[in-house]
Amino acid sequence: MRSAAFYLTCASAVSILFSIAVSQILLGLALVALLVSDVRLRLPPIWLPMALFMGGTTVSLALSPDPMQGVDQVRKFFVFAMLLVCYCTLREVADWRRLMQAWMVVGALVAARGLIQFQEKLQASREAGVDFYQAYVGQRITGFMGHWMTFGSLQMYVLLLLLAFLAFSPVARRRLWIWLLCGSLLGAALLLGFTRSIWLATAAGLIYLLWCWDRRALAVLPVLGAAGFFLAPPSLRSRAASILQPGAADSNRHRVVTWRTGIEMVKAHPLVGVGPEFVRIDFDHYVPPDIPRPLPHGWYGHLHNIYLHYAAERGIPTLLMLLWLLGRIPYDAVRALRRLPPGRGEARFLLHGAVACVLATLVVGIFELNLGDSEVLTMFLVITAAAYAAAEAPEARHA
Repeated sequence: MRSAAFYLTCASAVSILFSIAVSQILLGLALVALLVSDVRLRLPPIWLPMALFMGGTTVSLALSPDPMQGVDQVRKFFVFAMLLVCYCTLREVADWRRLMQAWMVVGALVAARGLIQFQEKLQASREAGVDFYQAYVGQRITGFMGHWMTFGSLQMYVLLLLLAFLAFSPVARRRLWIWLLCGSLLGAALLLGFTRSIWLATAAGLIYLLWCWDRRALAVLPVLGAAGFFLAPPSLRSRAASILQPGAADSNRHRVVTWRTGIEMVKAHPLVGVGPEFVRIDFDHYVPPDIPRPLPHGWYGHLHNIYLHYAAERGIPTLLMLLWLLGRIPYDAVRALRRLPPGRGEARFLLHGAVACVLATLVVGIFELNLGDSEVLTMFLVITAAAYAAAEAPEARHA
């Protein structure tokens, strides 16, 4: 049963890249196998803020106008079992490295699927004689996911882990061509996904990795960025420019509305929020009166910001528990990195990769409810478990 739990956990972690249903079925089986095995159950040190976040969510649900409306948010606690099964079953850094390599290969195949979708959408816009940018921004590539934001977040995690692998793993030079090919596919899919928050978050993770690998490389980054911008096709340049100069098809005005509305919700319900799912249900009630109608085109089911959303939905104390959790992971990872001997190492790769992914998650969270996606949360929890397993590796236990 110990072996079954190990392989089911690995299969669940890898399958999240192409199917949430398959991943959660395998997660349930892995949890059952773990519980009936002789493996000692344990959680990393973030168990306390995680438990308090779940407790705050439950209190908010109980005090909401109609608890049945938000019960799905409590059911989503099942996803947190991924942290338990990963941390209990994958104990060796070599096992974690193999899992990350599987992510890189499968992620590249999913990226290739996305690139095919991009070509199909480009061809369809040409045949229809419509402006590609206007048509594509609202119908972007998704790979095997249901939304381009989910697709982009998963691709971002895999790409950052691959870059950390190349920079810090002692075995990265073996079959280097495979990893370079995977990185090229992942990078192309990420760029052609046209998701600006993913671009910014990936840049944040990349800057961190370059800083830790060779700070001199940071001097080249602005040059490459400027060259890439001017050499990119017009639609890609337009999307990048829309960060500061949005057009009618871009979501900047829509996000301002959601953020201002979220602030009103926090003001009205600072302690327990409006209740799980009631951001969506009661959104119109809290829209500031000075915002003209009709509202800009966009999705108003959440606040497109994890910090505002959780404060508005579940209260400021619950948000603080989430921030404690998100801050504790890189803090513990950096402490473990300081204990490592110099040079490349699997623990170094996993720890740096985890910090880069957390930083990227925090950046994307400014613009999206990224951790509200079960797929993104699942992958984030796997990366978190990898970081704590690496922090307990023999080379990280001694100064």
